[in-house]
Amino acid sequence: MKTTKIVIGGIVGGISFFFLGWLIYGILLMDFMSEFSNTTFNRPEEEMVWWAMILSNMASGFIFSIIFGWLNNKTIIGGVKIAAIIGVLFALSIDLSFYSMTTLYNSFTPIIVDIIAFTIMSAITGGIIAWVMNLGKTEA
Repeated sequence: MKTTKIVIGGIVGGISFFFLGWLIYGILLMDFMSEFSNTTFNRPEEEMVWWAMILSNMASGFIFSIIFGWLNNKTIIGGVKIAAIIGVLFALSIDLSFYSMTTLYNSFTPIIVDIIAFTIMSAITGGIIAWVMNLGKTEA
């Protein structure tokens, strides 16, 4: 797969992760996650380090794009499936790590919600990345 397609997929994937994260975590789940989480370590919104947030999302987009290139993914549905698998495993890894070593979560409920939310966010982003990488076939 051409490097140009991987770069474009990574950039678009990063943008997708950023806006989906804002929608899912910043709007739809903000009150829910705050209720079930220890938010004392969160930065106030006006003190967020935006360059780090942007680079984090771009790195996520590039992880997916590079994996799609390595696997020579040829379909949007394939991108959705691959990204969902990566997303569920990544969220499970991070959330259980936080649960085991921090007081971030005060119950198991937000872990389950976060895993589902991140899997959905990853699947949507995976479809978008596959589409912009010109892999627009929809069959599996």
